[in-house]
Amino acid sequence: MKWEIIDAEMVYSKEEGYLGKVRFSLEGQRSRYEITLQSKKGNEWSYSLNFTEESGIEAEIEAAEERLEEDDELFDALVEAAKAKLQ
Repeated sequence: MKWEIIDAEMVYSKEEGYLGKVRFSLEGQRSRYEITLQSKKGNEWSYSLNFTEESGIEAEIEAAEERLEEDDELFDALVEAAKAKLQ
C-alpha cells in the first residue's frame, strides 16, 4: 500500500524539543490524516494520529494506526518529511 505526503512542518525549541506535523493519505482510503510528532532529542518519536479535514471512517483510522505501528518505512518517511521542513 502506497502513501502520499501532502504537507509537512517542524519546529524546535529547547523546552519542547522537536514538534512536527505531517498531512498524508494512504492508497485505498478516502480519509486524509495528520500525524503530530514529538521528540525531545530527535531520535525517539511519540505521535498522535487524527483525521485532517473532518471526521472519517473509524475503521480507516484504525487501519492507518495499525499500518504506522507495523510499517517502519512509512513512519520513517513521515518523520523525514517533517525534519526536512525544520525551521
